[in-house]
Amino acid sequence: MTKKERYKKVIDWFEKNMSIVSTELNYNTDFQLLVAVILSAQCTDKRVNLITPELFKSFPNAEKMSHANVEEIYNLIKSCTYPNAKAKHISEMAKIVHEKYNGKISSDTEELQKLPGVGRKTANVIAVVLFRQAKMPVDTHVFRVSKRIGLADKKSTILQTELELEKNIPPEIIPDAHHWLILHGRYVCVARNPKCAECGIKEFCRYVETIM
Repeated sequence: MTKKERYKKVIDWFEKNMSIVSTELNYNTDFQLLVAVILSAQCTDKRVNLITPELFKSFPNAEKMSHANVEEIYNLIKSCTYPNAKAKHISEMAKIVHEKYNGKISSDTEELQKLPGVGRKTANVIAVVLFRQAKMPVDTHVFRVSKRIGLADKKSTILQTELELEKNIPPEIIPDAHHWLILHGRYVCVARNPKCAECGIKEFCRYVETIM
């Protein structure tokens, strides 16, 4: 099977079987999503969703968050990974968003990456979820699943995987494809002992071909 054929079969299956997808992070505003995505770095969405209700109750927007001190933020997020660094980043980010951007979140990924705590993946998540841009955030699930299925080369780096996915997936469905790959990796194509028996795309999967 060629890579082009594999892409087509995988995309067709997801479009038919997982047509409605969205982030599993809970948020009410653009600013809250950015905070949640920063918190989600090397942390599960489930854990982030346990943290953010109290955080957003206390500091619901950039203005309120900008007046919080780092210790206040830390005490509300300390059950997530790297709370010290994230509290500092969120505090600094909120000040910049409030003072420089009037509380609004930019749709420009280069501009977003100037904010503390916002790297390429986080900026791409914002671009995809809020603005449905043709960006492919590559987290651990997307990275693993893409290489395992055969959508990316086995030795591809995270950036190479991102560019390869963006090249081979139609731009208008990249935002959905991002969620397809994450959810597939989170619940079916898990890191250890992938659930191949219940996988709908096993017929098109390079990994399954190697174990048959």
